[in-house]
Amino acid sequence: MRYFDIFNGDADGICALHQLRLNEPREATLVTGVKRDIRLLDRLSGIRDAELTVLDISLDSNREPLIALLESCRIFYVDHHYAGEIPQSPNLTAHINPGPEVCTSLLVDSLLGGRFRAWAVAAAFGDNLHAPARLAAAGLGLSARQTESLRELGELMNYNGYGRQVEDLHLPPQELYRAVRPYADPFAFCAEAPVLALLRQGFSDDRRRAMEILPARETAQGRVFVFPPEKWANRIAGVFSNEKARERPDAAHALLVDNGEGSFVVSVRAPLSRPSGADRLCRTFATGGGRTAAAGINALPAEQADKFISQFFEVFRP
Repeated sequence: MRYFDIFNGDADGICALHQLRLNEPREATLVTGVKRDIRLLDRLSGIRDAELTVLDISLDSNREPLIALLESCRIFYVDHHYAGEIPQSPNLTAHINPGPEVCTSLLVDSLLGGRFRAWAVAAAFGDNLHAPARLAAAGLGLSARQTESLRELGELMNYNGYGRQVEDLHLPPQELYRAVRPYADPFAFCAEAPVLALLRQGFSDDRRRAMEILPARETAQGRVFVFPPEKWANRIAGVFSNEKARERPDAAHALLVDNGEGSFVVSVRAPLSRPSGADRLCRTFATGGGRTAAAGINALPAEQADKFISQFFEVFRP
């Protein structure tokens, strides 16, 4: 039997897989990419008679290759994005919950009975689910310093997933996962792993540039930011959007990153006080998708930017 582990390249995908492999060690072919590279099952065309673990990528975006793979492969699928209709197959085991207060790692944590919960806490922080992260951490007896260490770990891992291509990242996601894999204890990883120093420095440099950008448009209901076509802009996009959302939890936020090719990469955060509508907005544009609280558009044509901004303020009208 051949095994494949397919996972989003952000903190949630990596931590979800890490929990599963700590529970059930297995050598498998890794399939991943930058955070927005979600059509990962396309890469498995022609694979037969294999066992696949699929984590933190939209079923709806992978529907066609999934149905083809189910003809001969057993697939274990865990995710928190919009899925649409879930295929009925004896070869598919799916645990999908698109609720605004869960992430894939928290779903895996529930399946494993909390056995490696600290990694799920880090992932939830990385996905900007601070309240669920702290709730999950509450039963672990952590100090305030340990909780903050998990927050930094999750946010740095998430930061590393953003970029237009893998070459934009500080570490390819599969290398970050391999760096994590020897550690059952995330605090040991934080204390010993040299990759965190690299991510801390990169994060500090990119964040400094981002904080110099003022809103392109701001109202009581939301803010829209526009970033230039630079690698740092893509890397910091997710963390920046999450941080701005926490600054004004009653407001929606959109970040448009110019990709230099006549379109924008868009990140949307629904108000933390009303975490819904982000996926609905983004799915009205080609290449858009995500989850109810946080979503995006991979390539918004520049000529549709004004339309997007208008719909953004309409969708998140109080």
